[in-house]
Amino acid sequence: MPQRIVIADDHPLVLKGLQDYLTERGHAVLAAASDGKSALKHILKLEPEVAILDIRMPHLSGLEIAKLVKEQSLDTKVVLITFEKDGNLLNQARALNIDAYMLKEFALAEIENCLEALKRGETYFSPDLMDHVEMSSIIDLERLTNTEKRILKHIAMNKTTKEIADELFISYRTVEKHRSNIIKKLNLDQQQNSLLIWAKENQKYLL
Repeated sequence: MPQRIVIADDHPLVLKGLQDYLTERGHAVLAAASDGKSALKHILKLEPEVAILDIRMPHLSGLEIAKLVKEQSLDTKVVLITFEKDGNLLNQARALNIDAYMLKEFALAEIENCLEALKRGETYFSPDLMDHVEMSSIIDLERLTNTEKRILKHIAMNKTTKEIADELFISYRTVEKHRSNIIKKLNLDQQQNSLLIWAKENQKYLL
């Protein structure tokens, strides 16, 4: 079923390719922007059903726009697209309860499945990306000590720093130090809950 869509990407060829593809399939491309500020302006004015946004753009990133859309309680579903197979970016997107996340290399092949999933009220994440992130998680865990892995497992179980300290018979400050080291080793953002989100998503790999 055709949908009303705003698209934004700072790569002209990607932008044109998306616009042509969606138009050919009967969707109404309300606006096409090459930077984040313009994209947000179009979204706020036109209130499309779907916004397809490049993650990295001048002025505002796709993630920043997604956060603003959620904060303003708009009905617009946000689809983030990227060339980067980056688990950290994926975690940031999930922390925002993003609606869809696709790799640009598969965007044209997956876009219809993505839009149909959104229409059904579901989320959509590129299968190839998820496979890659799972493999990256295994590699990342090799950087951690056994104690750090045990702490991650407790974090995934929603335990507080104090509860983890009591469980492992170590001090509160020691657990905090381990948490800081884990964040650095996994190259996670310092934003709230980033470690909890990562731990939950990779719980099956923990000891």
